[in-house]
Amino acid sequence: MTTIMLTQYSGAILGPIAKILGWIMNWIYLFLQNVFGIENIGLTIIVLTILIYMCMLPLTVRTQKFSKLQQRMQPETKAIQEKYKGKRDQQSQMAMNEEMQELYAKYGISPTGSCLPMLLQLPVFLALYRMIYNVPAYVSSVKSAFDGIVEGIVNTPGYQDIMDKFVEAEKLTSVGADFHNEDLLVVKNYIVDTVYKMSTSAWDTLRESFPSLIDVIDSTETQLNHVNNFLGMNISDSPFAIITNSMASHSYLFVFLALMVPISSYASQMLNIKLMPQADTDPNSAMAKQLKAMNYTMPIFSLFLCFTVPVGLGIYWLFSSLTRGVQQYFVNKHIQNLDLDDVIAQNLEKRKKKLEKMGINENQIRSAARMNTKSSVQLSASMTKEERDSKIEKAYSYRKEANPNSLTAKANLVKDFNERNNK
Repeated sequence: MTTIMLTQYSGAILGPIAKILGWIMNWIYLFLQNVFGIENIGLTIIVLTILIYMCMLPLTVRTQKFSKLQQRMQPETKAIQEKYKGKRDQQSQMAMNEEMQELYAKYGISPTGSCLPMLLQLPVFLALYRMIYNVPAYVSSVKSAFDGIVEGIVNTPGYQDIMDKFVEAEKLTSVGADFHNEDLLVVKNYIVDTVYKMSTSAWDTLRESFPSLIDVIDSTETQLNHVNNFLGMNISDSPFAIITNSMASHSYLFVFLALMVPISSYASQMLNIKLMPQADTDPNSAMAKQLKAMNYTMPIFSLFLCFTVPVGLGIYWLFSSLTRGVQQYFVNKHIQNLDLDDVIAQNLEKRKKKLEKMGINENQIRSAARMNTKSSVQLSASMTKEERDSKIEKAYSYRKEANPNSLTAKANLVKDFNERNNK
């Protein structure tokens, strides 16, 4: 197996994620090649997408449980909000936050319980973009298809200047290739990067640039067209490029297929929104309006973005939406049959065990936290606003600087635990 390192994305965060996903993608490609005789990047992306979302299924179920419990606790949430409605002073805000924390603790969940799946999906998507943008760096069999053309180019006298002119003519400067690098292995990887990112029409320009390599260029193009073919489209091209070239050649079927990639992606995302259970919140509230705006803005954003990124990324986007839709249907069925009282009991038991591992008795610390909070913010009605604010700040400072072995410190520990590690 060819070792590929130089052309992989080297970002500190997305680089390692892309490398792991690339390893999985390479394994899927080799599996399909060796077992079924199929050599196709588009199909490999589809299988990879389904596999990723199968692995994320537990997080999806967890998110839906959280949403269901939020609906259950909605009346109590509203009651607390009404209790402190219009009260903007620091003492009231502290008290409201304490009551909200106790409410979440009562149901054994965290206010941030639905954030993890969303946070995980974004870096995975961005890493996939880097990987699909440069498939040969991650799939060894695809990179081996370039061996003949790379050797032919580097053995052509003056190839460095020829490649520079070719890159300029085809507007491939974003690749950042340096064909004058002293390390020949680096140069070869740059050639692979450049050739893979070419549009379909650029192959004719490459033949004109290297007339002695027409046969090997034809062979490489044929092999890559086979590997990158998805419904007749090259997955390394963007839908916009395919539409432009197909309109020029009057290939209207490919115009339709290229249009269907972003449109299908948009439609499948809207279907997911319809399948997602909606929280029972006031539709006129600021949060509900923001959520509604996001639900409709993001698919529209992806619709336009999908025209400019490689078709391979559009395939991922489309099949990830379809996979989520199928998952959501069955998850909804599962959530509908859940006994929420059992779920709450399980959440509380998990929370209790986490506290016990930290050497904390929950009931005693809760009591100490409430007593400390009350005593630390007792204020006189005769105080001025400046005196009240000063006493509150001193109370907070006292709690933060408490002896690590004191009940106050343990109360602070529980408060932090509730905020970050519930469930």
